[in-house]
Amino acid sequence: MANPIYEALPTTIFTVMSTLAQDLGAINLGQGFPDEPGPEAIRRHAAEESLTGYNQYPPMPGLPGLRQAVAEHYRRRQGVEFDWQREVTVTSGATEALAACFLSLISPGDEVVLFQPLYDSYLPMVRRAGGVAKLVRLAPPDFRLTRAALEAAFGERTRLVVLNNPLNPSATVAPAEDLALLAEFCVRHDAVAVCDEVWEHVVFDGRVHRPLIAQPGMRERCVKIGSAGKMFALTGWKVGFICAAPPLTAVIAKAHQFLTFTTPPNLQAAVAWGLANSDEWFAAMPGELQASRDRLTEALRREGFAVLPSQGTYFLNVDLAASGIAEDDRAFCIRAVKDAGVAAIPISAFYEEAPVTHLIRLCFPKRDATLDEGANRLAKARELSIRSGSAPA
Repeated sequence: MANPIYEALPTTIFTVMSTLAQDLGAINLGQGFPDEPGPEAIRRHAAEESLTGYNQYPPMPGLPGLRQAVAEHYRRRQGVEFDWQREVTVTSGATEALAACFLSLISPGDEVVLFQPLYDSYLPMVRRAGGVAKLVRLAPPDFRLTRAALEAAFGERTRLVVLNNPLNPSATVAPAEDLALLAEFCVRHDAVAVCDEVWEHVVFDGRVHRPLIAQPGMRERCVKIGSAGKMFALTGWKVGFICAAPPLTAVIAKAHQFLTFTTPPNLQAAVAWGLANSDEWFAAMPGELQASRDRLTEALRREGFAVLPSQGTYFLNVDLAASGIAEDDRAFCIRAVKDAGVAAIPISAFYEEAPVTHLIRLCFPKRDATLDEGANRLAKARELSIRSGSAPA
């Protein structure tokens, strides 16, 4: 017999839309990966390490050089001090880091506060670990936390809270007030916060990422998760980091050792080099992505689409209802890929309860020609939808 949690899961919307895009030759603005290959110097360093470096099992917590580089990176860029020997663990991507946190920090019956819209791996992993999900619905256009919502979600059995900031898919960056509010509830309820901060360097318009772990009372009860794949636009590398106080790190590492144990040493070495030698990349990358965001936003608005502000991540959202489209998000996305040749992601896929059904997510770190043609094809899909007079499903 299969495990019922996984047996009941549908194929993810990302696989559905990407498969349709590939089969139909459509432009893929759905799945979150860039067109460009990532920094050449880091890629060359990985290739050289695979030829001349060490290719056997690296240490389970990660190469010392990478753990030191991670600690130094966060000290310099976010003002947070970590002991690289006792507080930094390298994982095979952020999703593995999340799995290690959930398996090691959740006991059966523990309540876990989660914010919708949410990354689709959270719920099955929390439930497989025995956790009871307490869902907080965030609503567009600002997707803000409220005291009333947290009062309803937190309780005596709250053990964990999971925060994705910047938030995929809403493309919002949590303001200082929301972080302070969440920290207040974590401290009051003695809850641990698992912070999925993979988009921490992809923020726009002069914004600065603020880690929850820097809030008062959170240093000993917060797990900070980062991703080299998102930092360096190398999404296939799957190199992640867990940073947490020693008691949390010790137990999380015990789960990590039986998930992947370790991560390819050439990639670890290349990421360590990148963290120490990429000031120009970190200075330029957000501006380049912001230019792509603006290009797609302006093209869509010229075609009559209502586009929500994108504060960070690789994504922006389009409001179908405000764009004169009566179809719900999933129906429109299917129409767009099949009839117009462009793939997008329906935001309803990121909700389990009371989904938002009038937004679609688009990925913009693409070449200019791809963005321009994607906007043209979405305009065709909009025209077809309006002509059909489709009612919401």
